[in-house]
Amino acid sequence: MNLITTDNTSAPAEKAHVTLLGLGDMGTALARAWLAAGHPLTVWNRTPGRAEPLARAGARVVADRAEAVASATGPVVLCLLDDASVGEVLEGTDPGGRDLVNLTTVTPSQARQRADWARARGAQLLDGGIMAVPPMIGRPESGGYVFYSGDQDLFARHREALESVAGARYVGADPGHAALHDVALLSGMTGMFAGMTHAFALVQPEKDLDQAQFATLLAEWLGAMAGAAHGIAAQLADGDYTKGVTSNLAMMTAGNATLLATAKDQSVDPGLLTPYMELIRLRVAQGHGEEGLAGTVSLLGSGQEPSDGE
Repeated sequence: MNLITTDNTSAPAEKAHVTLLGLGDMGTALARAWLAAGHPLTVWNRTPGRAEPLARAGARVVADRAEAVASATGPVVLCLLDDASVGEVLEGTDPGGRDLVNLTTVTPSQARQRADWARARGAQLLDGGIMAVPPMIGRPESGGYVFYSGDQDLFARHREALESVAGARYVGADPGHAALHDVALLSGMTGMFAGMTHAFALVQPEKDLDQAQFATLLAEWLGAMAGAAHGIAAQLADGDYTKGVTSNLAMMTAGNATLLATAKDQSVDPGLLTPYMELIRLRVAQGHGEEGLAGTVSLLGSGQEPSDGE
């Protein structure tokens, strides 16, 4: 993967004119950030009322999406609900010769199809996956950033405008890779939140246990465990899932019995944990008990119904 992280070390004499389609919470945050950075801005939204505060702040508001696209001299940014919304908004417009930047949350396959759609109409498309919430936009200190994928020259051409609102990380020419990175990281976050939810459910009934102190311990522990991602990546790259393992799947399976027994004692539903525990058990039953967690990645990503070999 060719990942490029850029920073705003220089600004062109004349800032690019940005056209933005979509003024939900994220779109509005982007619009305000571009205006604050001095970028001329044209906006369109299905509900015109949302554009009124931006008009007072200096944005040009157009009522017709086709006009917005046709009059664009810089990047045309889409920040909408989903891919279907993107299709509806672009229907009847002529994007030929325009540079489209799609910041709508989509799947990798949808991003690739949308890039093909743009190419067939004489346009170019850069797909983006936003790793931030609206309050983080326009605030470099927040750490928010956006993954971008597609033509690297297209990314470079609009880099300054893109970095005016959030950090920009280019992750390759495949238009689907920004969405893939976005969803993969969000999936990891979702699994972490599931574990946090289960942990709090275990301790919540204990009235003499300080929840704030426990939260500090939990955050420290999860932060320490996050480094395991590097070990999994190394094993997947090497192909030897036993390399460098300190706690193998067989040990984890034995330990999981205690986790389940404690959940029962605390009257906590183990449903957030059991699917992953079952995945580990299946890998052990297949004779791979000495492996680390990379083995479960192989099992989960096989595309086949797991079998325990029994």
